[in-house]
Amino acid sequence: MMVENLVLVVHVVLAVALVGFVLIQRGKGADAGASFGGGASQTVFGSGGSGNFLTRTTAILATGFFLTSFGLAYVAKQKAEGLDDLGLDIPAAEQTTESQEVPAGEESSGSSVTEIPAE
Repeated sequence: MMVENLVLVVHVVLAVALVGFVLIQRGKGADAGASFGGGASQTVFGSGGSGNFLTRTTAILATGFFLTSFGLAYVAKQKAEGLDDLGLDIPAAEQTTESQEVPAGEESSGSSVTEIPAE
């Protein structure tokens, strides 16, 4: 139970960080503006640009997100199998028979309940 909560917290943190890093990145068309003199002041991550750092970090976060997703799926599967081991008799969904339709010339008795003959 403790491991599941830890994986869930890591999963949520990775998801938020992944969204943040994707939103920080510039699109492919943003490099065109830098050629006209607008990109020189945006060198926060060094002269090499932010592309490699942000791309690698996003890839690492995405990999961690997928791994925690698989971990949570595995834990959920184990819990579901554990419920089968309890031996509880889970009733099947009730089957309803089709209601008998009233022929076109006849009126119904006004009640919405129809009697179904016993089998």
